[in-house]
Amino acid sequence: MGSNILYIEDNPDNMVLVKRALESRGYKLLQAMTGLEGVAAAQEEDVDLILLDINLPDIDGYEVARRIRSSAKHALAYVPIIAVTANALKGDAERALSAGCDVYMSKPINIRELWARVEAFVPSPHKPT
Repeated sequence: MGSNILYIEDNPDNMVLVKRALESRGYKLLQAMTGLEGVAAAQEEDVDLILLDINLPDIDGYEVARRIRSSAKHALAYVPIIAVTANALKGDAERALSAGCDVYMSKPINIRELWARVEAFVPSPHKPT
């Protein structure tokens, strides 16, 4: 099986889009619909990368990133986190980076950009021919 990517996202349409896009490249997508579920999943599963929505129904993505980075699970300090958000106000990217995210991507999701961003951190197990 491919590399494990955790996607923390409360929008089912975005979840389906990203799941199809990444599974087509051989990745395995783990899903969490809330920030707290995402933090728990990151601590329980071995993940190679985290895609993180900022606007979540319980705790926001900034808090999720901070909790993941300060987790007792040492490996989470180094797992790449890509913020994927519709927030496009001045300072949003800086806020995501200062919370512990490595990259900031804006919505709507561009599949080619998503592939490129993910593959920069986790090489694709297989690319379509």
